[in-house]
Amino acid sequence: MFKTLRNGIVASSFVLVAGAASAQPVQGFYVGGGLGLSDVNLTEGALGGQTYEQDWQPGGIGVLSLGYGFGNGLRAEIEGAYRAYESDYGKLGRQNAASSGRAQAYGVFANLIYDLDLRLLGLNTKAVVPYFGVGIGYTVWSWDNVRLSRENSSLTVNDSDGLVAYQGIAGLSFPINAVPGLSVTAEYRYYNEFDDPELKMASTVGGNTTTKTKPIGNFNQNFLLGLRYAFNAAPVVAAAAAPVAASRTFLVFFDWSKADLTDRARQIIGETASARGQGVTRIEVNGFTDRSGSADYNMQLSVRRANAVAAELLRRGVPRNEIVTRGFGEENNLVPTADGVREPQNRRVEIILK
Repeated sequence: MFKTLRNGIVASSFVLVAGAASAQPVQGFYVGGGLGLSDVNLTEGALGGQTYEQDWQPGGIGVLSLGYGFGNGLRAEIEGAYRAYESDYGKLGRQNAASSGRAQAYGVFANLIYDLDLRLLGLNTKAVVPYFGVGIGYTVWSWDNVRLSRENSSLTVNDSDGLVAYQGIAGLSFPINAVPGLSVTAEYRYYNEFDDPELKMASTVGGNTTTKTKPIGNFNQNFLLGLRYAFNAAPVVAAAAAPVAASRTFLVFFDWSKADLTDRARQIIGETASARGQGVTRIEVNGFTDRSGSADYNMQLSVRRANAVAAELLRRGVPRNEIVTRGFGEENNLVPTADGVREPQNRRVEIILK
């Protein structure tokens, strides 16, 4: 027997300056926590010949989580949650009644969350990362000395019950440049249960008491601010743009796990061959990979990429004795990342004319 949530839920607003943070997908273990405001629905029903209503003040919520990020935006976590509400007002029959008591909920949840990289939507920002998720778990509700009383009538509840619950999560995280791996989070949660908790109630009217176990709906909405820390986040380097050095350095990029030259790559190699000019006695061709895949595989892949570029230089008339090829594997990234992250700018060959 659910009723529409009462209007007037108040959510805190805030302004956060996170700077030009450089977010990377969460890779590996992380911890998180948050505190906020929770609003639970009105409780109503009938027992012992009298109807009742019990409303609650906006309460508090606290969560702690331990999770693991897979490096592709997907995260899985285990969470502990606590909610508490103080009695606000009540009615017995159609009359206002004195109201007192406290409701508490203790829950454990398994959550699956996806972080959305806004660059996939064409927005060139990494300072904020939206995320969405769902969770399922188990919650124990406890009503402690909840009482409605009016003249010679009263309703008393002092009981607890546990049941399976679920939640939907939507939030924003703001990476903090000064502390790699640390993010401020702001999120909304909708909580409900697959069934209602059943609590023992005692209704007294004119000295006659009726006791019965009744289902109590407890869906609620929650607004939280928190922190999350990923343990193995790569340091954020200011101005980590690809080094456009010198007119004597050229960059050729590759598709993931490939050593094949694209049309654009061949064009750049052709420009390199034309730029040799006078005085060039050495051309370094250095291959690199991103940090996805094993270190051994990446070392071999970087060598294949360097050899592919060197072969194209030879085809365009560059003498073989001027070319030196080397593979560096996943070292010396242009864009620092955690292990396992696919970063296009790190899949490259640098051609340096000396």
